[in-house]
Amino acid sequence: MSAVLFDFSGTLFRIESAESWLRAVLDEAGLRLGEAELLRTSQALESTGALPGGAPAERLPAAVADIWRVRDESAELHRAAYTGLSRQVPLPDPRLHDALYDRHMTPAAWTPYPDAAEVLRTLRERGIGVGVVSNIGWDLRPVFREHGLDAYVGTYVLSFEHGIQKPDPRLFATACDALGADPRRTLMVGDDRRADGGAAVLGCRVHFVDHLPVSRRPDGLLPVLDLVDAGTARK
Repeated sequence: MSAVLFDFSGTLFRIESAESWLRAVLDEAGLRLGEAELLRTSQALESTGALPGGAPAERLPAAVADIWRVRDESAELHRAAYTGLSRQVPLPDPRLHDALYDRHMTPAAWTPYPDAAEVLRTLRERGIGVGVVSNIGWDLRPVFREHGLDAYVGTYVLSFEHGIQKPDPRLFATACDALGADPRRTLMVGDDRRADGGAAVLGCRVHFVDHLPVSRRPDGLLPVLDLVDAGTARK
């Protein structure tokens, strides 16, 4: 293997819980909800799919349905999609919907999986190129920098910067080109079989991890090192 590409959300990092998300924004605004109301509201936000990086909504409101499919193609579409879902849930101040969206873009809202640093560092030490290929509507580089992982990443290919989304193979090809890697000697690691599976069109090997909370997936990325070793040995 000459390179490994990683998805972001649910693969290398996990978004905070909807409860933590809402608490942080309320605290920043100096607002308070009773504990029972706060829990009900955070559960409602989660069930609508308003928390980016969480589970998508099963039923989309009409105002969001048209842009949902292409939400990761621009920053404007991404914000409109997720604030549109958030606005299905009443909040004490209408401005909190945008504040929630802004909160999810901060490094504090994200936690790396426990083995992410070890895996990225080991790949770098072995001379394996590392890229991040994400369907996203904002610049995630500060998240990697804040958590000390940016030094291990050779390239970031973000959908909103290219106007296309995974599984479009052009995103994976862009990452391979940036790393000088042959797609046939590249591994794509992600949690979405449809989106991340698009790398297989180029000849990349694809490995899937489970989209689980950080506490429930302490070592889900470690098998990547074995796969890289096995791929290198075959070459």
